[in-house]
Amino acid sequence: MKIVILDRKTLGFDMDLSIFDKFGELVSYDVTEPLDTKNRVKDADIILTNKVYVGKNELENSKVKLVCITATGTNNVDLEYAKSSNIEVKNVAGYSTNSVVQLGFSMIFYFIQKLNYYKKYVDEQNWQKSDIFTHIDEPFFELDKKRVGIIGLGDIGSNLAKKLAAFSCEIVYYSTSGKNQNSQYKSVGLEELLKTCDIISIHAPLNDKTKDLLGYKELKLLQDGTILLNLGRGGIINESDLAKILDEKEIYCGLDVVSKEPIEQSNPLLKVKNKDRLFLTPHIAWASIEARKTLIEKVEKNIEEFISKR
Repeated sequence: MKIVILDRKTLGFDMDLSIFDKFGELVSYDVTEPLDTKNRVKDADIILTNKVYVGKNELENSKVKLVCITATGTNNVDLEYAKSSNIEVKNVAGYSTNSVVQLGFSMIFYFIQKLNYYKKYVDEQNWQKSDIFTHIDEPFFELDKKRVGIIGLGDIGSNLAKKLAAFSCEIVYYSTSGKNQNSQYKSVGLEELLKTCDIISIHAPLNDKTKDLLGYKELKLLQDGTILLNLGRGGIINESDLAKILDEKEIYCGLDVVSKEPIEQSNPLLKVKNKDRLFLTPHIAWASIEARKTLIEKVEKNIEEFISKR
């Protein structure tokens, strides 16, 4: 069989993909532009894609029998056309939970401990000039017993909640679907969550119910000093409104996702004046070494299952 990887760069060059050699010929492209996709997949039996879109135009008159998505989301594949053409589509779920939660904690500690300020203080050679042994001009806090609100209590949100319990945090959650009835934690309305929580972490999908879920009106409800994280999907927080509020009110925000990725030069978040209140990372939460190894192993299993049924 011929396997074509369309965006190998998204898996990281530190990952060994020779695991797929046993299935046949392996052709790998670091990146694939939309105009190149059709030509690159036409002779493939199996294609691997993370973000490269494959729809009717790309799949029509091709030999493709299986599309392996190297991610959880399936919006980069025309599922209806694939089904009508007897092309199987397999994604991967549950590989990045620990990795996402770890970045969430990293962002929390970055803000709550004022790490940026204190690292800068030492790097700028101020400590050696001090007349006392310590420097505590920027007050910091403890995570213990803080009230944490989780928007989207799925696998990742639940894992975060479980680990926050080690810090004796009070956990509440808001179900964006309205269907989550987790009895372990208290369910509250969105307004109550925004008004009362010290830390808020978003782990929800982007859909009609969550797009622009937090706009200016909602962000105004946050208490001074609130830490807001989005490790779910870009577009859940209105970025123009967030940029505005960060320069008006003392809230802190950690984002690993934005509405258009890679981030555009025109994104208002890049123009925030109070940069110490914003911590942006380039969509890395999913991508620990362990998570990517697990991802590749699960893709391998998806291919093995597909072949075993033929």
